[in-house]
Amino acid sequence: MKRILTAVLLVPFVLILVLLGPRWHALFVAAVAVAAALAGWEYLGLAQLRGARPPRIAVAVALLLLFAGNFEWPDFTPAIFGALNLGLLILCTFRGPVEQVMADASASIFCMFYLGSTLLALPALHEEANGPSLVVFLLCVVWAGDSVALYVGRAWGRHKLAPRLSPGKSWEGSIGSLAGSLIAAGILFEFASYLQAHDSALLSFPDESWYWLVLAVVINIAAQVGDLAESAIKRSAGVKDSGSLLPGHGGVLDRIDALLLAAPALWYALVIHQAF
Repeated sequence: MKRILTAVLLVPFVLILVLLGPRWHALFVAAVAVAAALAGWEYLGLAQLRGARPPRIAVAVALLLLFAGNFEWPDFTPAIFGALNLGLLILCTFRGPVEQVMADASASIFCMFYLGSTLLALPALHEEANGPSLVVFLLCVVWAGDSVALYVGRAWGRHKLAPRLSPGKSWEGSIGSLAGSLIAAGILFEFASYLQAHDSALLSFPDESWYWLVLAVVINIAAQVGDLAESAIKRSAGVKDSGSLLPGHGGVLDRIDALLLAAPALWYALVIHQAF
């Protein structure tokens, strides 16, 4: 019940934020940046359980600065990313015992990559011509796949998908997840067509329906791998959830783990499609 109530409160808020349009792009970027910083804080908490002592406040600030720099000077994002990581390396070098430098710097810099460089795909997607529609597509495909996997896995899951990484996940749930994502993609495409027929541009999905179904498959596979990767990190730290900020869902990192691979996968797929 807590999981359902949290979703009921968060999902409309997130969708409204996404669909507000270009004039509110800065607010969308700020929301993604805050989510990245919170998830980064949780990730570094997991790293602490494995003996690292990363500068959590400095890394959270660096993540916020990464998104701010990307918003103001997008052409200089690689340079900003590199400069922030070098700053964290220098900080870790001089802030504690020399025995901690490798663990602290590795955790800090990987956090920037894991939460920063991956989630930068969301603002990039949102700035496309049909950006809000793309982000809605991404979120709905991921959410549908995750929800169907949960219930199909509980009801019919018999064959373990990756027991070493996540004992609760099954092949049945994985197939259900893919089916859920495809159904969500089909519904969104048809809904967008209906809106366009009634002179509404709220959602826009150009190209043929098969193209969006292929993208749904790409997104779903990436999302499932992202979920497994975060599960492996948590098992390495010996915990079930990354945090407790979201009742019924665990921490922020638990909620966005699938997006960490799914968002870049969609972005790269679009770049390849536009190139050819």
